[in-house]
Amino acid sequence: MNRLLMLSALFCSVSVVFGAASDGHAFFGDPPDDAHPWAVHDQNRPLPKVVTPGTFSSAEQPGKPPADAIVLFDGTEASLANWEPDDKAKGKPWILKDGALECVPKSGYTKSKKEFGDVQLHVEWAAPKKVEGNGQGRGNSGIFLPGNLEVQVLDNYNNPTYADGTAGALYGINPPMVNPLNPPGEFQVVDIVFRRPLFKDGKCTEPGHVTVFINGVLVQDSTPPEGSGGFMGRSKARPYPEKGPLKLQDHGNPVRFRNIWYRELPTRIVEDGSNGHLSPEATMAKRKEIAAGIREDAAKLKDANNPLPELLRLAESLIYEKEDATFQKVSEMAKQFVDGVKQLPADKLGSKRGEIMSLNGAFRYLSTKAGVLPADFAPKTDLEKLIKDQNWK
Repeated sequence: MNRLLMLSALFCSVSVVFGAASDGHAFFGDPPDDAHPWAVHDQNRPLPKVVTPGTFSSAEQPGKPPADAIVLFDGTEASLANWEPDDKAKGKPWILKDGALECVPKSGYTKSKKEFGDVQLHVEWAAPKKVEGNGQGRGNSGIFLPGNLEVQVLDNYNNPTYADGTAGALYGINPPMVNPLNPPGEFQVVDIVFRRPLFKDGKCTEPGHVTVFINGVLVQDSTPPEGSGGFMGRSKARPYPEKGPLKLQDHGNPVRFRNIWYRELPTRIVEDGSNGHLSPEATMAKRKEIAAGIREDAAKLKDANNPLPELLRLAESLIYEKEDATFQKVSEMAKQFVDGVKQLPADKLGSKRGEIMSLNGAFRYLSTKAGVLPADFAPKTDLEKLIKDQNWK
């Protein structure tokens, strides 16, 4: 939308500025603070990127990944090139069979050539239809995240084993909340959100978490990964690599995998040890950046015949950074605007009502809610008197 049209829509009346119905803009919700660089419902906040969603998998067919996914295996010969033996000296490649990546027993782990850190990961696996073995010896494999944290793969359909080794467990760390597996031979759909632990100066500042769904059922709910788990060993918190490959385990069973893709997640800014929140210093730096962008935008709105859009935009920048030069310019432009409307004859003053009310609403927000204008700011006092004298509401 053209900025002038947007300003006209946003500041057309005080009822819009302070009403419940709004598109969201700076003169509306609570202002920025020490932990939040944007106002609530802030029109200056970047919109989410549009992503075309994928489709869900069925027992017969894998679904389609979302448009921004990085595909590691799609059932084609070409996608085998994305994988290599974890042990290049002793390992052997896994095979393509009926559109699936199948483990060849005693071939060793396979791993993706691509590496990632924090991630949304999608994997589908199926144990052999012919049931052989029991406990940990039946349809066993594993999904190893960067840092060697294992999400257990095991045929636990009517096949109990120790809880923290059940399918969907963070192996050796935390059992799944429930067992939602399909029968052997059918694919299990696994979705994982992985946030690695963060360390600074040898101390853990964020323990990280792993969320896992199997066949649409939540089995791990933001579980801290601790260390990496393992067989018979207690995990201890430790740093994880920034990035690493996805590994699939050879545990001696011909487990099949299909439709493997991931979406890298944005890096968390955790400068003060909090969970994903900006530090006061980082918040202020971001607010300065936002204010500078708004001032640049205001310069493009400069119009001697219609100064209000530039004035409103400059005033908006003060919410993020009370820069002295901008404050002075806003004060001067506001005085000129108010002096101009005060000199208008009564029969022409009504045509300026919308602009007057918009600017007055902005002044009220800036003084009472954002605290960047003094309560006795002269243009604000003059406008309020003019509005009262005209009996405008």
